Amino acid sequence: MHVPDGFIDAPVSIAAGVAAAGAVAVSLRGARRELDERAAPLAGLVAAFIFAVQMLNFPVAAGTSGHLLGGALAAILVGPYTGVLCVSVVLLMQGVLFADGGLTALGVNIMNMAVVTVVVAYAVFRGLLKLLPDTRRSVTVAAFAGALLSVPGAAVMFTLLYALGGTTDVPLGKVFTAMVGVHVLIGIGEAAITAATVGAVLAVRPDLVHGARGLAAPLKLRVGGELVDAPAAAPVAAPAAARSTKPVWITGLVTALVLAGFVSFYASTSPDGLEKVAADKGIDQNVKEHATADSPLADYSVKDVGDARLSGGLAGVIGVGATVAVGTGIFWTVRRRRAEDLTAASTSSTASTAV
Repeated sequence: MHVPDGFIDAPVSIAAGVAAAGAVAVSLRGARRELDERAAPLAGLVAAFIFAVQMLNFPVAAGTSGHLLGGALAAILVGPYTGVLCVSVVLLMQGVLFADGGLTALGVNIMNMAVVTVVVAYAVFRGLLKLLPDTRRSVTVAAFAGALLSVPGAAVMFTLLYALGGTTDVPLGKVFTAMVGVHVLIGIGEAAITAATVGAVLAVRPDLVHGARGLAAPLKLRVGGELVDAPAAAPVAAPAAARSTKPVWITGLVTALVLAGFVSFYASTSPDGLEKVAADKGIDQNVKEHATADSPLADYSVKDVGDARLSGGLAGVIGVGATVAVGTGIFWTVRRRRAEDLTAASTSSTASTAV
């Protein structure tokens, strides 16, 4: 789904870039409400995990592979606004360091892979939670459905952008059918990965899953024929907000490093959905060489390292490290702004009360 330079013309690429910049700006403001003491330490890790899993292409059809987009996973774990930022950080790292996704197409890719996937997935996720019982299983089921639909949603968005600014003369119907068809299959893999990851975090620390907060209904007792809230039990453990996220953070980082540094060597080498459709339908006739094609890390390999396994593994580890560093820096800055806003609001309220 990473669109290279040359698929979409300059005017539409610029317009998509403006729209993406606006979406990121809105997300930066919205993320202030989401990045509390639980989510802030984990948002950079979520971005790094998505980077790592995106290196694991899985086969979906003859000669075609797919990989995680990550919008659904990020939105459910750390919130939709923060989710847009997580995937945007991943796309920025991939485009600048690894020549994956065109630089002039960065806005197109953010709209496709960050904004649309998050909006579609989170809307489906929240809608289903209103219909399903308040259980952890419902969260996992809703996560599966949201992720499943988010991928063909991104394919539809690409088709719309191609209709507006495609640089080749390929019938729109053929592009739509091919893109949506193959990405429905990729969506199944996306849904399985998302549901498994969300389920794993729910099993260990449900308080860290943004989409599951406030889900548990209070215990009810029948007194005199009426249901009343049960008295609160005495606390036996530290409050959720006070529990350390360090074990989860370390486990997640090690997992991302192993996936990117070792497991990625065994990923499918077949072209992904967009690459396959572009080659089959002729969309790639005007593709341009990436601006950082000579980067030391281009194509997820370290330049001058002869062993393919070592080269790819090192590139993956570097990518995870760079993504978690950049992402954590951004999210802690947003978190600090949230703290400043809360302090200012508290000071203003105190002053008004005193007057």
